[in-house]
Amino acid sequence: MKVGTDGVLLGAWCSVNDFPDSILDIGAGSGVIALMLAQRSDAMTIDAIEVDENAYEQTVENFELSDWGDRLYAYHATFQEFASEIAEDEETYDLIVSNPPFYTDAFESENMARNKARFASSLSFEDLIRGVSKIISKNGKFAVILPFKEEDSFVDLAKQHHLFLNRVCRVQGNPTSEIKRSLLEFSLHPSKITEAYLMIEIERHQYTQEYINLTKDFYLKM
Repeated sequence: MKVGTDGVLLGAWCSVNDFPDSILDIGAGSGVIALMLAQRSDAMTIDAIEVDENAYEQTVENFELSDWGDRLYAYHATFQEFASEIAEDEETYDLIVSNPPFYTDAFESENMARNKARFASSLSFEDLIRGVSKIISKNGKFAVILPFKEEDSFVDLAKQHHLFLNRVCRVQGNPTSEIKRSLLEFSLHPSKITEAYLMIEIERHQYTQEYINLTKDFYLKM
């Protein structure tokens, strides 16, 4: 599971201004988002769920090698199973983040591990939102990164489960490309939506100042 731009964007963009004490990363991959949030916050509990065994083992190793291993916990489980257990125990999270699968079955490859990470067959948006709504704290935040074309339907689905869009940032790769991604932040409380826009590159490997400001704390060379 390589570190991708989507994960870095979400880990850098999601808000920790409310000083979350408990954080959950759904679909951890290599654990990069959880690690970024450990660097950015003082949260005592940062849990990460990963269904693919190899990726889970990589997450565990990366957590153990980090400076924040005492606050990072990895779980090998489906989100549906995990959310049910957490809800039964009446536990909640102050911040929930996910870089979810979003490709359809028509594009599934022969690599099953990659399918689990990338495709909606392993975790539907409905299952993701339903689970989050059960385990988010009263004043908690839920942040996600999606293809821009999925934004409206995801927002509508979230609203059905009483999760309301509070903040959005739409991401464009370069001046000639279309908007490709939407960073979305939800809570249980409706509010005026804060909208922003981010371009990553002016040209190949020439990053915009906005992208540099957002991500420079996490790259060795930026």
